[in-house]
This record gives sequence, C-alpha cells and structure tokens, in this order.
Amino acid sequence: MTFGTRRPQMSREDFEELADNAPANVQLEFLDGRLYVKGDHIEVEDFEELARRAPEGVKLELIDGKLEVKPLPDQRHGAVVMWLLVESLQQRPECRLYPEQGLKVGSYRKGHAKADAALAPLDHFVDQDGEWADPEGVLMVVEVTSRDRDAGRRDRVDKVRGYAEASIPVYLLIDRDNDTLVVYSEPKNGIYQQNPSYPYGAVVELPAPVNVTLNTEKLKDYAD
Repeated sequence: MTFGTRRPQMSREDFEELADNAPANVQLEFLDGRLYVKGDHIEVEDFEELARRAPEGVKLELIDGKLEVKPLPDQRHGAVVMWLLVESLQQRPECRLYPEQGLKVGSYRKGHAKADAALAPLDHFVDQDGEWADPEGVLMVVEVTSRDRDAGRRDRVDKVRGYAEASIPVYLLIDRDNDTLVVYSEPKNGIYQQNPSYPYGAVVELPAPVNVTLNTEKLKDYAD
C-alpha cells in the first residue's frame, strides 16, 4: 500500500454507529469509504458532541470547517512519535510531548485538531476541561503523515493554516511520503513566515521557543 492509495476512513459498522448517535440536526453520509456531512457544514457544538459519541478508535477533527477522520497510525508512525518524545524529554525535561492532544485551532478557535503530539510545559493541560484544549502556551505541534490520500491536503495545507492562525510558535511536519521534516515557525497574520525542509539524516535545529536539536539519522530506519 502506498500513501496515494485510497482506503476507507472507517468501517461501515463504525459509520452506522456514529450516524445513529449523531446529534439530531447532523446528517452523515458514507460515500466511497469517506465520511461526509450533508450540507458540508457542521457547527462547533455539534462537532464536539459527535466527537464525544464516536466509536472507540474513531478520532474526529474539524479542520477548516470540515469534518475529518484522523487516520489510525501504523507501527512506523508510532515509532517516529516515540523517537521524538524521547529526544524532546532529554533536551527539555521541564516539558512533555503530549501524544494525540486535542487543540482548538484556526480562526476564533473554531477548528478542532487532534495533533499527533504537542510540546508544552509539564502539567500544562491539567486545569483545562474537556478533550479540546486552548493552544495558548503550546510550544510546538507535530504531525506525522499517515497512509491516507487526504494527508497531503490535511497535514500540508489545512493544518498549516489552522496552527498558524492559532499562533502556535512551531509546527513540525514529519512527511513520510517525502522522507523530510518541514519546520514551520514565526506565525504572523495566520501564516508561518518560515518553512525550511530537511531530508532524513540532517541535523535539524527547532527554533525558539522549542530549542531542540534533532539528529534525524534514526528516521531512516522508519522510512517506508
């Protein structure tokens, strides 16, 4: 299977359970293995309710006003996140890399993204209620591309905009399709001003406020 292969976002059984539990004014469709909202629009409150009722293993996001299903990670995806977690903890012991962190992103915090990881001070999210946290104080978000045809648009376009609009200082995209790391930084007016790209094997300096140096040679072991 390659990154461009079209595959179902979820099973028919999971869709039927999700549709049965959807808020009364939300109508869902399952076309060609993809999840859609009739009318192509869902209110934030309805999304949050739908996400709470989703079947186990189905993770929903609201990206740029559209309902998305976050792909389930494969084993190499998990290995990349764990590698980054160890590197971050060694160099920033006062921080933690929180896996699968829900964040309110985009303009006016109307987007809801489930970041593969978010770097923040220890216990940063303890006093926040619910699944979706305010991004203020988050130092960096991380996305590792998955085996899903929508990864290109979602991780390389939609989330770049959403995280920049939320003023998250650094967005690290580990792109397994191209064996590269893209470091987005300096958000201004909803746009990251810097976005250098590095191949696997390079030494990557993550800018302030992250201040972590990554020797990415290990990522070659996880290349597909």
